[in-house]
Amino acid sequence: MTQHNAGPIYKRVLFKVSGEALMAESGFGIDPNVTARIARDIKRAVDLGVVVGVVIGGGNIFRGVSLAAKGADRVMADHMGMLATVMNALAMRMALESIGVSSVVLNALNMPQISETFSQRRLEAHLEEGKVVVFAGGTGNPYFTTDTAAALRASEMRCDGLFKGTQVDGIYDSDPRKNPNAKRYERLTHTEVLEKGLSVMDAAAVSLARDAGIPVIVFSIHNEGEFAKILMGQGRCTTVSG
Repeated sequence: MTQHNAGPIYKRVLFKVSGEALMAESGFGIDPNVTARIARDIKRAVDLGVVVGVVIGGGNIFRGVSLAAKGADRVMADHMGMLATVMNALAMRMALESIGVSSVVLNALNMPQISETFSQRRLEAHLEEGKVVVFAGGTGNPYFTTDTAAALRASEMRCDGLFKGTQVDGIYDSDPRKNPNAKRYERLTHTEVLEKGLSVMDAAAVSLARDAGIPVIVFSIHNEGEFAKILMGQGRCTTVSG
């Protein structure tokens, strides 16, 4: 990617963090060292003047899909998954506030004791105040993933980029952790991602981003500082656009 010295090439972004990324070596739960590292990455972006929203998955605590696959009620299982995302969102807000980043949790579920309920009006007000908005509860509906929630919130924020932090540094034609000859893509279109069946995000999320004209930038969440680099037009990632 070319370097731009004038400032960040993305001004308003949604950062999608997988729940699995939060559990580090333990294989379960929330590792405070990881939330602290991600918070520092977000702070670097805010310091560049970028407006940031965050969606975190819940897979480190609970996966509704896997329970439903074993015969459980899908709607109830998905509701449990949504609750897992609320816990992660609160942990992320704690990590942000501890390093002086003003933030708020907006929840698709109505849980007034612990978070504000999402509305477009509240979202705009918090963004205008310069806060990082951490979205919880997915879309608030069963049968939708947190990837789809990320694409939805990115659309509502009118983002110019949806950043997906993953376990690897972009989109490959097969799993690079299993296949040493896996080919990494520099650029793809939303339609190519759908047609090739690349499993970086589910089809509903990719379609939503395509319809809103929002590029999806896939990069490694494990490389501290990478998020800010890519915002400046540097770093290693795959860009899905047009």
